[in-house]
Amino acid sequence: MGEFDLIETFFKRPPRHATLGVGDDCALLAVKSGQQLAISSDMLVEGRHFLSTVSPAHLGHKALAVNLSDLAACGAEPKAFLLSLALPEVQPQWLAEFSKGLWALADLYQCDLIGGDTTRGPLNICITVMGEVPAYQALLRRGAQVGDDIYVSGHLGDARLALEVFRGHLSVPQSVFDTARLRMEKPTPQVALGMALRGLAHAAADISDGLLGDLQHILKASGVGAEIHIAQVLSTMACAKSSGLPEEVLLPLCLSGGDDYELVFTAPEHQRGAIVAASEAASTHVTRIGKIIASPQLTLLDSQGSSVANTFSSFDHFKTP
Repeated sequence: MGEFDLIETFFKRPPRHATLGVGDDCALLAVKSGQQLAISSDMLVEGRHFLSTVSPAHLGHKALAVNLSDLAACGAEPKAFLLSLALPEVQPQWLAEFSKGLWALADLYQCDLIGGDTTRGPLNICITVMGEVPAYQALLRRGAQVGDDIYVSGHLGDARLALEVFRGHLSVPQSVFDTARLRMEKPTPQVALGMALRGLAHAAADISDGLLGDLQHILKASGVGAEIHIAQVLSTMACAKSSGLPEEVLLPLCLSGGDDYELVFTAPEHQRGAIVAASEAASTHVTRIGKIIASPQLTLLDSQGSSVANTFSSFDHFKTP
């Protein structure tokens, strides 16, 4: 099977939003009046972003999910994406399963595949995603204000727990590992929540490299600091109690583990009721974990309100082994 047969068989569909999709040198995408185009791109490299043991269907899902998570962080509605795929060889069964996982998530958000590229090489998946957001309503990192509450969506730490079990560093019951592994291999992008937070949240980011690292992006862009209650962060971990592991082992997974693809966002205190309503409308639980402060530092607080040393470092592709 050649390159163009591969595209025709597994990755070509009539577009729903694009004026022109797969098949020409360029795709054409019209943006509705009053909307801005939100664009993001992520690359997944075997051995760096995913293990060889992941199912192709889960990998197809995750490849798109991590990009949709970026759209969610800015409150954008998904519309289309480009797929660039490097393959060591053409394996029709692998491609059928990969595209099945990819299409299932794309269909859920009615997001068109409108082009991309394929080549031979080490397994590498790069997706560029596009969405629409009402003009000047995008959630940005730079909007956090002193006094804002800090929230996270969903669950933190479970994906990193699975990775540490894979590495042989931790041991948990099989049922716990199965749950954590699904969080790592098939994350849920919080698109509905991101859209619901428009006009409520002051700032937002998606949590891909770890809570503290991604929150620091907000703090730096906004010129503010934060106080974080570590017990509240730990409470978000779905596998915490059932894992049988002590808090000192679990805490780094939640604070700096990464691969969560949840949202961290800030909102004024008077919007607490509206934030609860938004989370319910999006069917996504949110947890209030701290406060934005004027002093440009990130402080961790224990259950007594005392400062705890921050020795946690988030993932960095050029620093993390």
